[in-house]
Amino acid sequence: MGEVIKMRANDSLRSVVAGLGDPMRDKMAMTTYGFQMLDELQIANIYRSNWMGRKAVDIPALDAVRKGRDWQAEQDQIELIEAEQNRLGFWKKLLDVLIKARLWGGAALYIGTGDTNLALPLDPTRIGKGGIKYLTVMSRRDLAAGEIDQDVMSEFYGKPSYYEVTGNSANSMVRIHPSRFAIFIGADQADSFLNGGINQGWGDSVLEAMYSAMKNADATAANIASLVFEANVDVFRIPEFMSSLSDPEYSKRLMDRFMLAATAKGINRALLLDKEEEYERKTISFATLPEVMQSFLQQFCGAADIPMTRFLGTAPSGLGSNGDHSMANYHDRIASSQTLEITPALYRLDECLIRSALGSRPPEIFYTWAPLEQMSEKELAEIGKMNAETAEILVRTGIFTSTELRAVVGNQLVESGFYPGLDQAMDDTGKDFDPDLGGDDTEEEVVPPQRHAANDAAPRTLYVRRDVINRSDIVKWATAQGFTDIVPDLHVTIAYSTQPVDWFEMGESWSSRIEMAAGGPRQMEGLGDNGEYKALLITASELVWRHKHFIEQGASWSWPEYQPHISIQIGGDIDLSKVEPYQGKIILGPEIFEELRDA
Repeated sequence: MGEVIKMRANDSLRSVVAGLGDPMRDKMAMTTYGFQMLDELQIANIYRSNWMGRKAVDIPALDAVRKGRDWQAEQDQIELIEAEQNRLGFWKKLLDVLIKARLWGGAALYIGTGDTNLALPLDPTRIGKGGIKYLTVMSRRDLAAGEIDQDVMSEFYGKPSYYEVTGNSANSMVRIHPSRFAIFIGADQADSFLNGGINQGWGDSVLEAMYSAMKNADATAANIASLVFEANVDVFRIPEFMSSLSDPEYSKRLMDRFMLAATAKGINRALLLDKEEEYERKTISFATLPEVMQSFLQQFCGAADIPMTRFLGTAPSGLGSNGDHSMANYHDRIASSQTLEITPALYRLDECLIRSALGSRPPEIFYTWAPLEQMSEKELAEIGKMNAETAEILVRTGIFTSTELRAVVGNQLVESGFYPGLDQAMDDTGKDFDPDLGGDDTEEEVVPPQRHAANDAAPRTLYVRRDVINRSDIVKWATAQGFTDIVPDLHVTIAYSTQPVDWFEMGESWSSRIEMAAGGPRQMEGLGDNGEYKALLITASELVWRHKHFIEQGASWSWPEYQPHISIQIGGDIDLSKVEPYQGKIILGPEIFEELRDA
């Protein structure tokens, strides 16, 4: 035991010269951590009167519920569940209980089923359609917790074995089994038994951990506000001032004197002084105060675990800063809270909710929390476009039928809210509707100009290219690099098949226009047997994928591998090692199908 004590005594940084670790000289040696418990009145005052405390409590609770849940079920089942949630006011009450739990250290949602003996456990399997009559939000102040369950084999170990609430009369108490509540804890304690069980199974208010940082930020803001009134101080030096103050008449004349001077200054901006009087104005600089205030607010946001961009509602500052990283971390934390805290607390309530909405509990029904990121209209449109293009590709591959994809894609668009009322429109057309996405229309197909040569399905040789739309940009670069005989029709070759193929089997590209952003891998290289083709090597997933698709459909390719490129010049004496590859944007037009001209 003596060796253990000796190791602990020596297991710290000590310095005789600097006094580090010496309790007689080092001030940090006597520093300890204590816990300042906030009473209920103080917590209420903070929430009612302090904007930082209120937002620190409300924001995470609001963000946890604002996007809702995505139920995975049949559309009619989803509608019934959501209607039941609306009837019970589920989302507003869930927000209220989360706020109260964070504020007071705990709260609960009471599941009202109309049972008479509330001391018995709640059995979700006995809940029928409409079985949940109401939901009631109660904070820990509304519930009198019973004795803590010490049975380690019990579901409610370490928690109250029952709760009591006020009954019909003020003096009557109703005992309720804990299974009839969805219990939410504020800030978890390290050990519920460490303080003698004084919290009765509840947690701490989240304000307690951030209380010190909040006071520091508030005090700093108050001091800065006080300094504003001292920004400009007028200083007057008056001969024999102190010796004359003993005369009351002098004091009165002095006040009248400077009132008159202030009035004159206010009228004509001129200050009238005696020849022997001196005047000076002292100005306080506020140059560094915003950074000081920002530092204290940042510390408080760290204590509240909320990014400043979300807490203050301001754009992030700093070179190259857009706040995406901090918001992504914050959303991950909220998502973790949804998964690890809210979902388990709601488990029994959700089981009752599904039965109350449907009258049964289909095992395949479940939900996920909706993503927290809010996308712009442009981002939503791009996602919708990608989903539609993916569905089109899946139809062409033949892996799924058009009817299967109609149901899946329709449900995807309904859940995302992309097309309001789409589910009702699909119901009106009927489940037997065949969208025929593969294209067998009896009407004449409108064929793009570049595809007129493909009207005959007889196999033939195939040359497919995409022309460069922004040719002038590349010509300007090439001229500056020393190219003199630039190819007139800048393009990218995708297929060059001497083997005749059925053009219709080649399918269509994902898009009629490819725009490659500036930058990325670019390289100049001489292609051909003697390197006579001076080409700009590029890359794009769409080009590579389409070339591979042509080969899979029977097209031939006379070279070992496919490397997308734009031929800049054929022949000529130019040192490519001295050429700086083009790094600008490249825009390619639609695919053009032709037969090989020399075949």
